[in-house]
Amino acid sequence: MNPKEFFQRIRILRILVFPMTAFGLLQLAANPLILSAIQKLPPNVATSAKNMVATVHPLATQAGIDALAEGGNAVDAAVAAGLMLGVVDGYNSGIGGGCFILIRTGDGKFVAIDGREMAPAAANRDIFLVDGQPDTSLSQLGALASGVPGALAAYAEAAAEHGRLPLANLIASAADVAENGFEISESYAERVSSVQNELVKYPGSRGVFFKPDGAPVGKGDLLRQTDLADTYRKIAEQGTDYFYRGEFAEKTAAWMKENGGIMTADDFDNYHTVSREPLITTYREYTIVGFPPPGSGGIHVAQILNILENFELRNESLDDVEYSTHVITEAMKLAFADRAYWLGDPEYADVPRGLIDKGYAKGLAARIDPVRAINVDSHGTPPLADSNLFERHTTHIATADDKGNWVAITSTVNTSFGSKVIVPGLGVVMNNQMDDFSIAPGTPNAFGLLGNDANSVQPGKRPLSSMSPTIVLLDGKPIMTVGAAGGPKIITQVVLAIVRHLDFGLDMNRAIGDRRFHQQWSPDKLYIENGFDGRMEVRLRSRGHNIENNSGTGVTQAIVFDPVTGLFTGVHDPRAEGSAAGQ
Repeated sequence: MNPKEFFQRIRILRILVFPMTAFGLLQLAANPLILSAIQKLPPNVATSAKNMVATVHPLATQAGIDALAEGGNAVDAAVAAGLMLGVVDGYNSGIGGGCFILIRTGDGKFVAIDGREMAPAAANRDIFLVDGQPDTSLSQLGALASGVPGALAAYAEAAAEHGRLPLANLIASAADVAENGFEISESYAERVSSVQNELVKYPGSRGVFFKPDGAPVGKGDLLRQTDLADTYRKIAEQGTDYFYRGEFAEKTAAWMKENGGIMTADDFDNYHTVSREPLITTYREYTIVGFPPPGSGGIHVAQILNILENFELRNESLDDVEYSTHVITEAMKLAFADRAYWLGDPEYADVPRGLIDKGYAKGLAARIDPVRAINVDSHGTPPLADSNLFERHTTHIATADDKGNWVAITSTVNTSFGSKVIVPGLGVVMNNQMDDFSIAPGTPNAFGLLGNDANSVQPGKRPLSSMSPTIVLLDGKPIMTVGAAGGPKIITQVVLAIVRHLDFGLDMNRAIGDRRFHQQWSPDKLYIENGFDGRMEVRLRSRGHNIENNSGTGVTQAIVFDPVTGLFTGVHDPRAEGSAAGQ
C-alpha cells in the first residue's frame, strides 16, 4: 500500500471514530467503501480520533485502553500497559527491570523520568573479574547480574504526577491476568526454550517456567504466576514502599546474600528516579525530543539525524535507495564509535553536549565517502568536550490522547528473562542490567557493544542504555512518537522509522515494516535483515560494506497524528505479536 492509498483509507475511516448516531449507522450500512477500508487496513494498524495505544501484546494494549475508558489519560494508559507487559511479556520487561519515560503533557511541557537500574553500593570495577580476567557470565546470569530495579518507581511517579488514576487501579488487571493465567504464544515459548538451561538453575524461575514433569512451558500452555499476582496486589495495597522498603526488598536482599550477590535492602531503600532535561534537537523542519544520558539513544538518534541533514535522501529508484542506505550506514558507524568512548551516566562521566552540535555533525558528514565505506578507527572529539557537558531486551509502549498527552516508554530487563532469576515467593524476573556497564576495557557485552571508562562499574551508577523513546513535532505540535526494543538496534530502528517516514514519505506501517539494516562500528559489519533486497546487497558489498544477514532486528512501536484528518494512527511492528488500538 503506498502512502496516498494509506491516507485515503484513513480519511474514509474518519467517520467511524465519531459517535454513532442513528444517521451515522445508516451511513455505515449504506457505504460499502467504508467497510472495505476497515477490512483492508493492515491488522497491525489502528486509527482513532480520541487516543491510541500500541504495544507488543494485545492484553497490554487492552490494559491501556481500559485505563483510558476509566477516565485516565495517555500516561495512565502507558503505565497500565507497562505493568501488564511485566506479566505477559516478562522476558522483555517488568518491575524487576528499568525504564525511560518520555512525556509530552497536554500543556506542552516535556518530562523525562529516568527509571534506569542502579548499581548496588558494594559494586566495584573488579566485581566481574576472575583471576584478573573479565567473566561475562557473572554480569549476565545470577545474583551479581542485577542492578536495583527502577521501573516501578518510574511508573508510580509518572502516574502520580501526570496521570489521573491511582496506581492501584492501573495494576489491578495485570494482577488478575497473573493469577488467572494467559496462553503462551509461540514467541514466548521460543524465548523460554532458548534459555531453559539457565532458567532451570534457579528454583524461583524453575517453579514458574517448568511443568511438574520438568519440561519447559510451551505454546498454548496457560501460564499462571500466582507469586507475581501477590506481589502486584501488595503493591496496590501498600504502594511502592512494599517493593523498595518492605517485604520485597528484604526477601530479595536475603536471597542475594545466600547466593553470592551484593544487593541489599539499603540499596532498594536508596533507589530514586531522576528527572532529566529532555534532549531537544531539530531535523530539517522537525523538532526531535529524545532521552538524555545515561540513555545513549537520544544523543545518537540526534547525532545520526544531524549527520544525515547534510545529505539529500530519497527513496525513488534503486540508485537512490543504494545511496541513502550507504550514507545512513556510514552515519550510524560514526555515531556508534563516539558512543563507545564518550557515553555513560552523566553523574559519573563527562558526556559532551557537543555530540549533538550541528557543526560537529557537519564535520562528521564530510568524512563520509559517497561511494565507498570508510574505515573509522576511533571516536571523534566534539567541541568543548571537557566543559560543555550533560547534567550529572526491552519493549516499547506508545500512547497518545486528544488532550495533547503523548508518552513514549521503553522498558527492559535487558536480555531474555534478564538474569534468569526469580526470587522464590516474589514472582518478579530480575534484570541483568549490570552487563550494560563496560565490565572491562575491550570486553563486549551481550550485544557486542564496547565501552570505555565513562561506562565502568561504580556504586550507585546507572549503566548506559540504547533505549530511545522519541517524540517528533512539526510547528510545535506532536505528530509522531516512536521507540523500539533490540539492544543497540533500538537506535538504528528509531532512525530508520523517522527517516523513512519524514524523508521518504512512507506511511508508518511501511517505515517500520520494510527490511532493516544496522551498523554499530564494532564489529565493523553492516547487518541486514533476512529478506533484504538481493540486488541492494550486491551493490552495498561493491561499496566495501562487510555484510552479515541477521534475523533479529528488534521490534518497533509508533503512533503518528494527521492534523488534517485529526486521526491518530497506531502501528505495532509486524515482526512480533502485539496490537494497536484506540477508543
